[in-house]
Amino acid sequence: MFFERGLGSAIGRWLASEILILVHSTAMHAPAPSGDLIPIAAEVAIEFRNVVYRFSSVGGPLLKDVTFPVHRGETLVLLGRSGSGKTTCLKLINRLLSPSSGAVCVEGKPTDQWDVIRLRRGMGYAIQDAGLFPHYTVGRNVALVPRLEGWDQQRISDRVTEVMRLVGLPEAEFLKRYPDQLSGGQRQRVGLARALAAEPQILLMDEPFGALDPITRTEIQQEFQKLRQNLGKTIVFVTHDLAEALLLGDRIALMEDGRMIGPFSRRDFLASDAELVRDYLRAYRTSHNPLLGSSETRTGNA
Repeated sequence: MFFERGLGSAIGRWLASEILILVHSTAMHAPAPSGDLIPIAAEVAIEFRNVVYRFSSVGGPLLKDVTFPVHRGETLVLLGRSGSGKTTCLKLINRLLSPSSGAVCVEGKPTDQWDVIRLRRGMGYAIQDAGLFPHYTVGRNVALVPRLEGWDQQRISDRVTEVMRLVGLPEAEFLKRYPDQLSGGQRQRVGLARALAAEPQILLMDEPFGALDPITRTEIQQEFQKLRQNLGKTIVFVTHDLAEALLLGDRIALMEDGRMIGPFSRRDFLASDAELVRDYLRAYRTSHNPLLGSSETRTGNA
């Protein structure tokens, strides 16, 4: 269940301390094997196999020979700057795009062998600014996919109530409101409730908290961390924020110019010698120096 509001500063201190602990533990202990949070034999829910994606025949590819698995029940964070290929990966998973070569597999089947409607309705999708229909009430927005799936009205009503409570929005207060009657944080919670409503096993999340103010964003990040641990969904989460990646990801893959570095466990990411990873860590420590102090010296030269 979501926790009380008004704790932004406390959560900010908690987040900083968590990152500091990760940085410190990396220096104090030998790095764990890559992917240490996911068993080697874990089932694969999503897999990219040598994927290349070109927007057209003119110009270079947007994705270049990308290969990685997403294990069932894990949260994989795709971290990178704008234009690096993160959102392209999400669109290939739900077949908004198709690979130019290679294959994207969901539950062991290439996406081009899925019925595209069934594929997409089996996934929750949460985006920045929530993407709610402005002419629908909160209740209708949340119930959208269950209605399309033909659920009976009682089942829909029960599920809407359940997910609204999960995201900390009492149904009696919020179901009849319209999106323009909500704060940014409330709209994002409704967007998450809608993504969860049809009980998907896979969630695709494209910078869902990026448009929020820092205090609300930090609150929802910690709330989502607790929620994802309880739900056990397979999540692919896109962000350009290193702190968010370290907080929410079981593993982190760094995207740059259509290529992928990793995925890494959080500990392995912090210990990596990859130049681009070190650049990210150096930039983060510089911008958060009051929080992390001289932690760079604890993890060796960056």
